[in-house]
Amino acid sequence: MADGRRIVVTGALGALGGALVATAVARGWRVAGVDYAPARPERPETLGGVDLSNPDAAGAAMAQAAERLGGGIDALACVAGGFAWETIGDGSPATWERMFRLNIGVTLASVQAALPHIAAPGGAIVLVGAGAALKAGAGMGAYGASKAGVHRLAEALAEEQKARGIRVNAVLPSIIDTPANRADMPQADHSAWVTPAELAEAMLFLLSPTASGVTGALLPVSGRV
Repeated sequence: MADGRRIVVTGALGALGGALVATAVARGWRVAGVDYAPARPERPETLGGVDLSNPDAAGAAMAQAAERLGGGIDALACVAGGFAWETIGDGSPATWERMFRLNIGVTLASVQAALPHIAAPGGAIVLVGAGAALKAGAGMGAYGASKAGVHRLAEALAEEQKARGIRVNAVLPSIIDTPANRADMPQADHSAWVTPAELAEAMLFLLSPTASGVTGALLPVSGRV
């Protein structure tokens, strides 16, 4: 599937980002990662310590990533974001501000910084939304609202980039089977959750030429939840 395709992954040092990097490398894609966490010697493909909520930092990181990939980007996966569980009645406006900064602000800055480097036509972008943004449960207000903004960002960007031949889609996971989520919900049926590897496969499909006819889609990837 698209051997040699150049992909930038934000949040590349996290559970989902790491799975996406590993799967892309296994497919023969050329990968550059960006993450807020410090750089790791064992992950030389990833630029660490980058605050993607800062447009200047995002711009510098995307330019460096594009240079590492040989002067351009074919695919952008915006994985970086954040989560908070907090009820509205007992919550703080600061939580809402943080969720919007981490989920919408980081995604927006990443996309804006990458767009000048994305191949057109033929480029593709995938954002990470959330099933909780379709119907938020208790404690999911701030997170769900911020991810709903990611959905609208994906739809609007898809319309704006059609003429350039750049496709934009989003995946909507349910609960992702990560060590952190298992620790937070030890009694849950973990076998029903979507795995990072499963989600990575869906994202790479949307970023590949195989999905050339798909843009503006919000794809639920729910496992068996």
